[in-house]
Amino acid sequence: MKLLMFEHCSLCFRVQMVAALKGIPLVQQVVEDDDSAVMTALVGRRVIPILVLDDGTPMLESWAMVDHIETLGDAILTGPERPRIAALADRILQISPKLTMPRYPLLPLAEFRTVAARDHFLLRKRALYPDMTELRARTREFLGELAPVLGDLEAEIVSPEAINGALSRDDLRILPLLRSIGVVEGLEMPRGVANYFTTMMARVGAPPLSRI
Repeated sequence: MKLLMFEHCSLCFRVQMVAALKGIPLVQQVVEDDDSAVMTALVGRRVIPILVLDDGTPMLESWAMVDHIETLGDAILTGPERPRIAALADRILQISPKLTMPRYPLLPLAEFRTVAARDHFLLRKRALYPDMTELRARTREFLGELAPVLGDLEAEIVSPEAINGALSRDDLRILPLLRSIGVVEGLEMPRGVANYFTTMMARVGAPPLSRI
């Protein structure tokens, strides 16, 4: 199988994560941000991630990809899911883009390997984030908003090896978001969240993204 992806994409990392935890080989093809043609050639529109199955069939939607990979070999996502964790993921997502989107194009990521690709990203995001500099200047404000959410998350972590004690879809909800906010220089995760993050990233075998 092959995954067309962006390195900064949390939905892409969700798919990478389940494949890595199951030990299933996954070819990872990073698409440059301005290369819409490779996406439309496969599925008729611009979208990431795209999972190309061994027979050449493309698959969309990260949870569908997770479900497919989970059918290969023994199941590993056997733990319970808790609505509280999904709600915390939603709360993180209400804040995190204001911290992460202005930083992604400054990182040495493969999807931004050319100036054109980086500028393409900035133009795509301009409607939602018209002033990236202003957002970066408000980092302390947004980190202040995020801190109590991470505190609530810490209280819900059962084990650093699985948020609910056994691997579940909740781990695939939370870890990609922690990886994303990890790019923010000055972010201090509560100890329990930091332990969960480092332990799970080691299990996945993935380094964190650079900080800026």
